[in-house]
Amino acid sequence: MLLYIHIPFCDSKCYYCSFNSYVDKFHLKESYMEALLVQLDFELERFCVTPNSIETLFIGGGTPSTVAPKLYKNLFEKLKPYLKKDAEITSEANPNSATKEWLLGMRALGVERISFGVQSFDKEKLRLLNRAHTPLQAKEAVLHAKEAGFENISLDLIYATLGDTKALLEEDLNTAFALPINHLSAYALTIEEGTPFASKPQMSNERLELTTWLFEKIKAFGFEQYEISNFGSYQSKHNLGYWEYKEYIGLGSGAVGKLAHERFYPTPDVEAYIANPLNIQKETLSDEEIRLEKIFLGLRSCVGIKQEILGTQELHRAYLLADEKKLIFQNGTFYNPEYLLADEIALFIS
Repeated sequence: MLLYIHIPFCDSKCYYCSFNSYVDKFHLKESYMEALLVQLDFELERFCVTPNSIETLFIGGGTPSTVAPKLYKNLFEKLKPYLKKDAEITSEANPNSATKEWLLGMRALGVERISFGVQSFDKEKLRLLNRAHTPLQAKEAVLHAKEAGFENISLDLIYATLGDTKALLEEDLNTAFALPINHLSAYALTIEEGTPFASKPQMSNERLELTTWLFEKIKAFGFEQYEISNFGSYQSKHNLGYWEYKEYIGLGSGAVGKLAHERFYPTPDVEAYIANPLNIQKETLSDEEIRLEKIFLGLRSCVGIKQEILGTQELHRAYLLADEKKLIFQNGTFYNPEYLLADEIALFIS
């Protein structure tokens, strides 16, 4: 069982961001955090959560570091009996708002992993993306997290941006790996509807040759790729939980939860969520939809595909790919060694 908590508040809106986040609703923080408690009570009952059964807790956004640790306290107290003793507890943070005090406060609550939205250490690229921090703030935030007692520190980088060169990306990697991190996420810039970049599709410039080069560079630093966008000497249990198709509670405005054949969508409107945290839409998935999702997710990660979920013809095509060394077959599971071809392989099999 996984738990995701969505914090929709942000210092600034990045030009590429399509997540449910707001820069003008800070006055709602306290009432929003109280509404999360109402939904949490409901979800604990709906998911039949028992003590010591939540394996991972991930606080994302938006920007969780815009909310003071004291406002998280009641949530952590409510969750304490349900969290496994060795639960992985992660919070995202932005370098400009993750102060020393915030980091120490979250560490005291039990957060043991921090994921920084850095995106780049290049000043001009940060300006292009409308990031609110400087390269120096990014480096200092990681060092402050280490000083605050965080052993597991991750950061995000964005690539495939107009103007990206091997020299720029290599400098980003050199800077990142000079810091005390054990996990890195590398995301290609994608243009989403409703974002400022939607009218500027040229801002995204993904090239397979550059992506392949970047991934090989990351792996040369000793970070294993365990999912199409994630690398590390430490693998995030929460990330892997999604690929393993585990059940997860989605808490907050714009979050998503999944239980058996159903997905749950709390209202994305923050004011409406505060007024009624239990206004949750439901989607029912068919057996076939779940099976296809498992195929696509398995090929995009180290989880792989169990042979028993494949039909006769699908199994035949998977064995063909294994014979051609495009898939690896071990102990009843097909693994994909080349995540950049994941979707093509999934379409061929299914």
